Amino acid sequence: MKNGKPDIEDLLEAQAYLRGKVNRTELLHSSTFSAMLGGDIYFKMENHQKTGSFKIRGALYRTSKLTEEEKRKGIIAASSGNHAQGVAFAARFNNLSAKIVMPEYTVPAKVNAVQGYGAEVVLKGMDYTDARAEAEEIRKREGRAFIEAFNDPYIISGQGTVGLEILEDLKDVDIIVVPVGGGGLISGISIAAKHANPRIRVIGVESELSDSMKKSVEEGKIVAHTSGDSIADGISVKYPGDMTFGIVRKNVDEIVTVSDEAIAMALFKLLERNKTLVEPSAATGLAAIMEHKIEITGKKVAVVLSGGNINFLLLSKIIYKALETESKLVRIEFKIPDRPGTLHKISSIISLTGGNIYHVEVDNLSRDTPVGYQTVTFTVNVRDEVHMKELMGKLKELGYKHFMVT
Repeated sequence: MKNGKPDIEDLLEAQAYLRGKVNRTELLHSSTFSAMLGGDIYFKMENHQKTGSFKIRGALYRTSKLTEEEKRKGIIAASSGNHAQGVAFAARFNNLSAKIVMPEYTVPAKVNAVQGYGAEVVLKGMDYTDARAEAEEIRKREGRAFIEAFNDPYIISGQGTVGLEILEDLKDVDIIVVPVGGGGLISGISIAAKHANPRIRVIGVESELSDSMKKSVEEGKIVAHTSGDSIADGISVKYPGDMTFGIVRKNVDEIVTVSDEAIAMALFKLLERNKTLVEPSAATGLAAIMEHKIEITGKKVAVVLSGGNINFLLLSKIIYKALETESKLVRIEFKIPDRPGTLHKISSIISLTGGNIYHVEVDNLSRDTPVGYQTVTFTVNVRDEVHMKELMGKLKELGYKHFMVT
């Protein structure tokens, strides 16, 4: 380690330590996305990692460097998700006392996962900044060792083993695409990539609602930039660390941003076409490629799928919205006479046209519903836009007032 910053030797040491303790995740070639997007695309499957994300790598390696006194007093961390689970797992692995401070809004499933690994959870504050402040107070009061989420040389070294594995499996890789939050993962991967071949392009992807690393690089100093809540909460970081910022400025070729809508569609496509479930943060790399933010034509591209810990309620919304976007799920509202047989006529047309009724909602209290009528909304699964137009044409022949709900 030079001047407190990690180098390739630190990554190799971390790899040796982690061998057999974490999963050596697959680098899977996707013929589907390669044909769709014009490059030779490989997915680094950290969604198949222990605890469901790459975070376990850095957490395990960091705890291996604790002194005996630090081990005796225990550890503490602040996180709303994957880092929390990684630290909790590392604590259990090393038989350490662990406290994790999580924001009060954290979804119950994530809290339960951390507690399941044996850590004590403290719920405090509205966001990571509040949780981090509470964790610092506990550290001072109890003397626990603080396990940083990204701005730590051992954390970066552990995360960098992802890059070492990519380079072992795809020696002639041209581009590595990495999600960026605080910058620990891309810092480690970039050290590995630039040591192997300076011509390898390392490209980071942030949510356009939380792009503090991109803004910091552009301004040449660390700046906070979070303009809204993103579904990619795993990379929604107010500002990068000073160590990761320095490494990213030196090694990373480009940082691009993507919208939540693009992230959601990429997540959906991974599930639909690749049968791969990831969390929103992990889908940012593919989203950037699908949005043509990264030029990959004729290139071998490794896309890091950084984790798979997704809130299933959010997943259901993403699937629903993606089907709507692709005109595979349509909502049609009718004003129909309130008499027997009317609903049957409509449902029969939908069935005969090959549509599948997903949901029906009757609202007799709508203020714009005429007396003697009902407002009925059908949610229908169709094949594509052509099928949708065919269905709408058949329904028009019934003569009932209707329109598509957007």
